[in-house]
Amino acid sequence: MKDRKAALRAEALARRAAAHDAARGAMAVARLLNVLAPELGRPASGYMPMRDEIDPLPAMAALAALGPVGVPVIVARGAALVFHRWTPGCAMRPGPFGAAVPVEGQEMRPELLIVPLLAFDRSGARLGYGGGFYDRTLARLRADGPVLAVGFAYAAQEVAHVPVEPTDQNLDVIVTEAETIRIGA
Repeated sequence: MKDRKAALRAEALARRAAAHDAARGAMAVARLLNVLAPELGRPASGYMPMRDEIDPLPAMAALAALGPVGVPVIVARGAALVFHRWTPGCAMRPGPFGAAVPVEGQEMRPELLIVPLLAFDRSGARLGYGGGFYDRTLARLRADGPVLAVGFAYAAQEVAHVPVEPTDQNLDVIVTEAETIRIGA
């Protein structure tokens, strides 16, 4: 399983890099905002894009206008993520693994998560970077109540099948520049 996921990660990184494009990203953000419209005001989280990850910041700014928004913070290897409150233009600093985090570390609990990924399939399976951070986080959050996990990616990141393990957490919705995939709908 580990080798299959590693090979898929390498392929997915190349596919994402080839798809990375500002116009595609803008189309995906517009679609994401339509999906999030009924959720406005709920505590939400996004992520600070790194390298060629699709950029959720415009959607996060729209969410922040009506409710709290956080970004993930890695506290330790093998632990769930925590989320620190983010607002557009807030002071940021480098966090673990290079992702920017707010200077002021005000924790919050999201009910809606915009989730980065390397690859996805139509069952809602998601392939991340391999640290298991989002899987642990989604399991912890879902144990406390309803959570909506929205994968955000380029359509080119779709694969036929993501290998899954018992600890992997599925996405509820996947948004790309081409379509919105509602899992189980």
